[in-house]
Amino acid sequence: MADNHTSGADKKDSNGSLLDPKIYGPDECKEEESGDRNLWPRSLAQKWIVMLFMGTCFLYCARMAMPVCAVSMAATFHWSKIDSGVVLGGFFWGYCLTQILGGHASDRVGGERVLFFSASSWALITAGTPLLAHLGSHTLALMTVARFLMGILQGVFFPSLASLCSQRVVEGERGFLMSTLQSGTHLGTLLAGGLGTLMLDSYGWESMFYSIGFLSGLWALIVWRCLLKGELTPKMMETKKNSEWSLSRIPWRSLFKKPPVWAMVFAHMCMCSTSYTLLSWLPTYFKESFPHATGWVYNVVPWLTAIPSALVGGCVSDFLINRGHGVASVRKIMQFFAMGVSSMFILPLSGVVTFPAAVTYICAAVGLTTFTSGGVSVNVQDLTPSCAGALFGFMNMMGSFMGVVLVSLSGYLIEVTQSWSVVFALITLVNAMGLGVFLIFGGARRVDLVEYSRIIEI
Repeated sequence: MADNHTSGADKKDSNGSLLDPKIYGPDECKEEESGDRNLWPRSLAQKWIVMLFMGTCFLYCARMAMPVCAVSMAATFHWSKIDSGVVLGGFFWGYCLTQILGGHASDRVGGERVLFFSASSWALITAGTPLLAHLGSHTLALMTVARFLMGILQGVFFPSLASLCSQRVVEGERGFLMSTLQSGTHLGTLLAGGLGTLMLDSYGWESMFYSIGFLSGLWALIVWRCLLKGELTPKMMETKKNSEWSLSRIPWRSLFKKPPVWAMVFAHMCMCSTSYTLLSWLPTYFKESFPHATGWVYNVVPWLTAIPSALVGGCVSDFLINRGHGVASVRKIMQFFAMGVSSMFILPLSGVVTFPAAVTYICAAVGLTTFTSGGVSVNVQDLTPSCAGALFGFMNMMGSFMGVVLVSLSGYLIEVTQSWSVVFALITLVNAMGLGVFLIFGGARRVDLVEYSRIIEI
């Protein structure tokens, strides 16, 4: 089903002629049937979408628990700023290590099982964090290890989602699924920041870890009992026999000889790095530029805007594809809004603006960046559905590394220049580079099919 959509989109992207020769592999009919058997039925897909939305919400709640509690924990355990940075940074180092592995495992045995084991493990670590903190005198080391393990376990989550989206969802509905899940990340950030602050004041920092760990574990239990039916035995995914890419050995060199692949990876790296930079430095920007402004406004309103924006972007991308527009064209349009139009709202922050104007610009920029869920984020499933999880894992790993670099560079530039304009200009430049490469070299034609033993039929 998904392959039929892709073929049609590719013909439209080339010259739109209905008389173009159609290329069939020797066993294409069998391959189509194998792909269809992997798809979720409509009723099951709806249940999984709801559960995955909740899962991404709990994922970000667990991820943000330590940053929200860091100040209270630092006061309790007498941490310096450097100590707090070591603990918080431990997550990202672990997060980078399991991206490819998690995606590859999901491609082989199905992302549902990988997600279940991941959620069960991070729920246990989250709930056990207060116990580890009071276990002995080496609190700093224990918390750093806990955050490192948290990063390792959560690193498999989004590559598994990419694999699921490729294997289980038809092409015309992938944008909405990924956008829905992205809105879950924003909701998780809001809940961790809003409810977490209330829990800190009323019950102490330990309560936040206990509650998030319990809810994440409950989510995993529901998935196991209601959706997986208690079956955790790995099952090999049915794949195309003539696929060029072996699930046990992915030829990265051959993949990256394809311009659409490296263009997609580069654009994703740029998108991740600018998003991480905004997420990391916006609170500081507002605090320094508008010291008398109400903090919850700029900490909450932009992310509230992002939730409906993500859903709208996903619906728009799927609507355009189902109406017959070329897949590659739709991906580029969505990415143009995510990186191009959003940058137009970031640039004015380089000058003198009022607080309401700054919040408005940031809301527009953050909201538009969510459109990447219908662009680059889902493009990996267009190009390489047979190894979408592993390739998305590589993309996310590179995006995380570049994000750490750009966030650090931004901090250095702020310290040296004492100006925020250079940071916003840097974000705009990186966005422009990534967007330009994707618009020129990006595509949606599958690149993981054999290029031999073909029969051409007119």
